[in-house]
Amino acid sequence: MSIPVIDLRDALVPGGARRAEVAAQLREAAMASGFFYAAHHGVPAEQVAQQFALARRLLDLPPGTRQALDMRRSPTMRGFENLGAQTLDADARPDLKESFYCGMAWPEDHPYVVAGYQTYGHNQWPAEVPEAPAQCEAYIRTLLTLSRQLMQLLALSLDLPEDYFDATSDSPMVTLRMVRYPAHPEGADERTFGAGAHTDWGALTLLAQDAHGGLEVQMPDGSWVAATPVPDYFVVNLGDMIPRWTNGLYHSNPHRVRNLHSSGAPRYSIPFFYEPDYFARIEAVPGTVPPGEAPRFAPCTAGEHLQEMYRRTYGLPKKTATA
Repeated sequence: MSIPVIDLRDALVPGGARRAEVAAQLREAAMASGFFYAAHHGVPAEQVAQQFALARRLLDLPPGTRQALDMRRSPTMRGFENLGAQTLDADARPDLKESFYCGMAWPEDHPYVVAGYQTYGHNQWPAEVPEAPAQCEAYIRTLLTLSRQLMQLLALSLDLPEDYFDATSDSPMVTLRMVRYPAHPEGADERTFGAGAHTDWGALTLLAQDAHGGLEVQMPDGSWVAATPVPDYFVVNLGDMIPRWTNGLYHSNPHRVRNLHSSGAPRYSIPFFYEPDYFARIEAVPGTVPPGEAPRFAPCTAGEHLQEMYRRTYGLPKKTATA
């Protein structure tokens, strides 16, 4: 089994000549591993390259700067993540990765910012890299446009109107993460990973990765396959909200990272996590629950789901939010 390639040419906008064809391909991928390579996605290669260059600058900043802007100092979990701060697989060692988190620049008077909801609020930017805010915000806008287009294709793949999910993205929870994985230390055991086996939490993840490789995806038969980097392609995968929305018809499969590159060089990757509006209702969409059966998942809001995932992997206290 392998990860399919989906060519998005002439499919990303309403009326595109290949829209129905690509929606059918997306359905097939979603019912298998929930992973695919996205070709001709419309994001300029130069913009992606600039983002990798920025990632290297940010993660090369001195320890004092990164400590001062640690994500745990931010109520919205923005800023630097230290090496080993997250454990995605409870049966593995702490993840061998460090990263920088940022998100959309919301106005201070936005109701979700005022309420202090997860992901809505201020970013923490290092003064040493003054171009970081504008560059990251531009990249986020580009990836958000692509995410919304993919959600429309996802709706079509479910025989729903293409705008079915549009209303859930008015004030989306999105996270841009720039990650560096040091090479595995000599003698690392089988419980050592750059990122332990996990599923992503939201709706979609759009991943740009460097040439080192190391991402592995679990197939429906339980085997693990390498998501080998392909120039100018994104790796796209469905997050845990999609099985809840589709009553388990579409899958969010585990994946992991091992940086075993023989050169000993670090691996960089840039995942963009798209989650819908904080109060978007995540429940089985029409046509996914067989007659006479109950839905497989209890309804929840996107915010409730995301809060729980942060709590589990970062050891955060449980919070309650109301509309």
